[in-house]
Amino acid sequence: MTTPARSISAALLLASSALLPICARAEVMPMAEEGDVGEGVDRRPIIVTGHVDSYRAEAASALKAPTPLLDVPQSVTVLTREQLDDQGVTQLADALRYVPGVVLGQGEGNRDQIVLRGQNTTADFYLDGLRDDTQYYRSLYNIEHVEVLRGANALLFGRGGGGGVINRVRKTPSLAGLAVGANAAVGTFGDFALAADLNAPLSQTVGARLNGTYEEFDNHRQDYHGRYFGVNPTLAFAPSADTRIDLSYNYDDDRRTADRGVPSLGGLPLEGYRDTLFGRKDTNVAAVQAHIVEARLTQQLADSLTLTVAGQYSHTDKYYGNIFPAHAVDPVARTVELSAYNSSVLRKSWIGQANMTWQGKTGPISHTVIAGIEGADQATDAARTEGIFPGGAASVVVSLADRIAVPAITFGAPSRSTHAKVETFSAYVQDQIELAPFLQIVGGVRYDAFKIRADNLLNATSAARTDRKWSPRAGVIVKPMANVSLYGSYTKSFLPQSGDQFSALDAVQATLAPEEFRNLEVGAKWDVTPVLALTVAAYRLDRENSRFNDPVTGLPQLSGKTRTRGIELSATGKILPQWQVSVGYALQDGKVRSSTATAAAGQSLALIPESQIALWTRYDVSPRLGLGLGVTHQSSVFTTVSNTVTLPAWTRVDTAVFYTLSKAVSIQLNVNNLLNDQYFPTAHTDNNISTAQPRSARLAVRMGF
Repeated sequence: MTTPARSISAALLLASSALLPICARAEVMPMAEEGDVGEGVDRRPIIVTGHVDSYRAEAASALKAPTPLLDVPQSVTVLTREQLDDQGVTQLADALRYVPGVVLGQGEGNRDQIVLRGQNTTADFYLDGLRDDTQYYRSLYNIEHVEVLRGANALLFGRGGGGGVINRVRKTPSLAGLAVGANAAVGTFGDFALAADLNAPLSQTVGARLNGTYEEFDNHRQDYHGRYFGVNPTLAFAPSADTRIDLSYNYDDDRRTADRGVPSLGGLPLEGYRDTLFGRKDTNVAAVQAHIVEARLTQQLADSLTLTVAGQYSHTDKYYGNIFPAHAVDPVARTVELSAYNSSVLRKSWIGQANMTWQGKTGPISHTVIAGIEGADQATDAARTEGIFPGGAASVVVSLADRIAVPAITFGAPSRSTHAKVETFSAYVQDQIELAPFLQIVGGVRYDAFKIRADNLLNATSAARTDRKWSPRAGVIVKPMANVSLYGSYTKSFLPQSGDQFSALDAVQATLAPEEFRNLEVGAKWDVTPVLALTVAAYRLDRENSRFNDPVTGLPQLSGKTRTRGIELSATGKILPQWQVSVGYALQDGKVRSSTATAAAGQSLALIPESQIALWTRYDVSPRLGLGLGVTHQSSVFTTVSNTVTLPAWTRVDTAVFYTLSKAVSIQLNVNNLLNDQYFPTAHTDNNISTAQPRSARLAVRMGF
């Protein structure tokens, strides 16, 4: 049966298809190079990226309007393609290490998971502004830049996003000319990556682009191995200077060891077992296949009016199995208890979105208005099975050793099997009003209807809930000078109690009101030069009806009220023509404000360092030779809200050398953890703690024609 949400999605896709032949004119303006603010054919306001040769971007596509970052009343970080290349990163998590206020979670060794302004999430990820919430690792081979929007973002994105969202913007075809890029990299542990990027105009009005990669993973951990294959063909049609259609297909195939790290001992991570796998290589496996199809129409209806219609279908099939430390090490016997389970998820999602952007005046007052609708339909089949050790035991106790002898296990009947169906419909409007050259105000609201039904396939029971929520946004921007802004903002978001993955809903959850996030923020932004920007922001984020991950199981539990407060500072861009920098500092504190069975009032939230520093800089000694330096620091954190296990503070130093052999060929050497510091960067529970990779190097060759 066709659902309303799927009908909306299909209608939006059909609208895109119907407009293909709108105009037969062949007059096409040349497209800008990747990252430039193009004129003419590619007028999509949501892909403005700023300077191609700088770490600084001027706008963010996720804002759905061509508003300069200087005039946006919230903290936004954009990781440009040049910065990603200089750092030698290929995976999203590695890139986010250099964003203050973002703490990487372990994700049980099978997915991207972050803590953003104290809010733990596996679902607040977007691709070209469309939700990408399946739990998996995300590659950057086909990505032009990454955007981090902090604070509650419900007006633009709907549910979730309480601490912020991560939006990846894909590379798109250019009609400017043929371009070929390729790179190859190899690392200390035998890991390597191959990638290619082909852009080809097929005619004056049609362009194609093909990105592909193959990567193999290896590191210091025993029996760790993985491989990733990705391919992303795209087509662009520009029948006129006012019309553009983009079609994209993305295929990801990822398989790697699911590594849950080491347990704790005496309230600290277990030391001396940095490389030891507390599992088995034939059991600790994570695999996912993802298909994402996207169609996008951008129509310039008038000089000041733009319509964007986008539709996406995604199909992801994921499995992971793992053996992991279930409790802390026995300090006397020097033993640890291990448990095991596996999980499978099949998810199919339809999303349709239409957005209108108008820039104009009513008398002397200027407006930037965005208005849109979104419909989505998502079906998820999920199952979990507990591991059975010899003798039918649910766990096993093993002695510590450099290589632990873990007996083979079997998996019995599923302990959980569910089918969940989510349907959503949203409508939003926002107006950014310039009352005077020195004063702007922002006001908007979003309406979300969220419906979920979950069937427990084991006991034949069902639960359902529908939430209808309004999410406002308000802000004021004062500009004492044209290149300086002072702002204040208030935003609100929500998250249904079925969690951020919506794979299950029980009778108790169905009676509970959604979690709510309220973000108050003040800040200042200064464009020191056209290529150098400074920002500072102070915020308070309150969360009600919140949920924590259980310190033992890692499963969500109700936790009442929490509050996170912080200050974030950053400088991004060129200090000198040959010197680029991206540096940031975050000072934050997160506390439980109401006592529950999970945590008492006053306890600290998990994985929130009081101070966090991230620096990456590049200095070009000559036109051919460049040097890079990275420093990341994180103060001590609690692994969970239990506050019983602490990850000590750490500092990591990275370096890089860049050398241009010719106009078409360059090489670079990245050395990570130069000082070979042994530290513990993150955790999932009190006894699933990741160990840092020791000093390693990665040599890359890049070619472009």
